[in-house]
Amino acid sequence: MLVKGRSPYSRLAPILATVALLSACASGPTTVEIKSEQNASEAIQLRSTGRVRSGYACCNLRYSDNQLSDANYVQLPFIPLGTPALIREIDVGQAIVEINGKQMLVRPDKAQTMVTPAQWLEQAVQADDPRPKLDNFPAGVRAAVQSGRVIKGMTREQVIMAIGYPQVSDKKGLEAASWRYLWSGFVPFYIHWTRDKLSRITGHSEIVNQMTYK
Repeated sequence: MLVKGRSPYSRLAPILATVALLSACASGPTTVEIKSEQNASEAIQLRSTGRVRSGYACCNLRYSDNQLSDANYVQLPFIPLGTPALIREIDVGQAIVEINGKQMLVRPDKAQTMVTPAQWLEQAVQADDPRPKLDNFPAGVRAAVQSGRVIKGMTREQVIMAIGYPQVSDKKGLEAASWRYLWSGFVPFYIHWTRDKLSRITGHSEIVNQMTYK
């Protein structure tokens, strides 16, 4: 029975809409888009298959313009640890990461590091938000991390949160007695450990002064 004034196809509209939705879902993984900081916390809860992965900045991530510094040049500004991040795509030579609505590139500098974009992001973007852990640190350590600097007595984990992962080239890796960092492409400085606590920083005096939280 037809209702006067209505098209006979109007009753099919809900069914056709459902079929279209199911077809779209079956076509591939859903792409999650973060358009602003306001909805970033909601979008970060989504998990997609394929090449898309969401998480949080493990530590203060250094960047220049639209490129994340895989070599971690500590003279650069940083994105604070715990910032929601969405890995959109990874291939052999680069990766695309969306942070606070901005797409940023990871293009490893082969002169400074041997890691691939995937390996770097495995460390840089983690599943758990590190900010609750930061809140439990002593006030001085917490302030140092938030400023992107270090102080004596910090643990290895706390140093990583403050200035990222070091340049590790020997077999001891993160268990080494000292860590090498780069202020810039040609200027290193070193973090030295005594019983897994930061005991001293060595390098150019101005850099040591810049990197020491007071």
